[in-house]
Amino acid sequence: MKLKVERQELVDRLANIQNVVEKRNTMPVLSHFLLEAGKDGSRISATDIETAIREPIKVEVESEGMLCIPARKLFEIVKEIKGDVEITIASEDSQWIRVSAGKSSFRLACLSPDEFPSWPSMEEPVEVKLDPSVLESLIERTLYSAGESDTRYTLNGLLFHMQGQNLTVVGTDGHRMALINTELGGAVSKELKVIVPRKTASEIRKFLNIEGEITMTVGTNHVLFTIGEVEFLARLIEGTYPNYSQVIPTGNDKLVTMKRTDMISALKLVSVMSRERSNAVKADLEPSVIKLSSNNPDLGEASDEVAVTYDGDELSMGFNAKYLLDVLQAMGSEDVTLEMKDQLSPTLIKEAGNDNYKCVVMPMRI
Repeated sequence: MKLKVERQELVDRLANIQNVVEKRNTMPVLSHFLLEAGKDGSRISATDIETAIREPIKVEVESEGMLCIPARKLFEIVKEIKGDVEITIASEDSQWIRVSAGKSSFRLACLSPDEFPSWPSMEEPVEVKLDPSVLESLIERTLYSAGESDTRYTLNGLLFHMQGQNLTVVGTDGHRMALINTELGGAVSKELKVIVPRKTASEIRKFLNIEGEITMTVGTNHVLFTIGEVEFLARLIEGTYPNYSQVIPTGNDKLVTMKRTDMISALKLVSVMSRERSNAVKADLEPSVIKLSSNNPDLGEASDEVAVTYDGDELSMGFNAKYLLDVLQAMGSEDVTLEMKDQLSPTLIKEAGNDNYKCVVMPMRI
């Protein structure tokens, strides 16, 4: 195989796959990407078994073929090559390639393309069309609540629940939950509940600055996002996701309205003095004000106040400041509402006047 490619084109394509290629050395082939060069079109593929990406690459093919190339090492090489130059990639045999640009030349060890995992087929596929900006919003407003390396494996992803024309996306780590509803362009033929891995959802965001529609194809074991010419495929997380509707509190009778940015500023100030591990902040709710405070025996203490609309009974609660900040920073409205009940009951947070986006935060004992 032999081809020529513009340096920036190769940099851009390799940058897209760096977070997908496997960082650990469990299987050497997963730290490589597959380059398929053909006269009718060329593309690169990368996978860590759970997530895979396939995208076209613009090259001038002199000789067709396939190569399995170390992804990070080639990326380091092309980043260091200076100028808008043309790079030549040529195979010497099945184990070595030559990469050259101007007077610079590199010889890289490769693996056989036969070792690279095959692209899975989609069984019983169901297609859903989504607007890129809508999908971006769905992910941005829920991903922060999803678990990371949680032993409850189903929590390490986002639930996509489709029924009729309604799509609900949920993220939770057991301490907090974010839920958002939107309408699909068309109705799905059957109810679907699939758990998309956190890594896949996070990586997809890089490609959502396109026009047109995104196709989400749900299969028995995989989900495929087709974004322009880029394909993102992920193995669905198996298991039963928690019943999110039961998590949303319904009996919270203490309704508090406040300026979102005022609360963010106060939380950031007070949490500077909170314990790093727990980020614990005490919230004392009184008529017309929430008093925030934190105490660290090794450092000192801090306090601040936020004006609110509230005329009920006094209430003291403890929160992880980071959890509250994540929620408030994901919201876009000027005013937010907090619905509370008592010291140990979950708090429901919503944008004022918007019931489609709901966040639940569990309080802390302090």
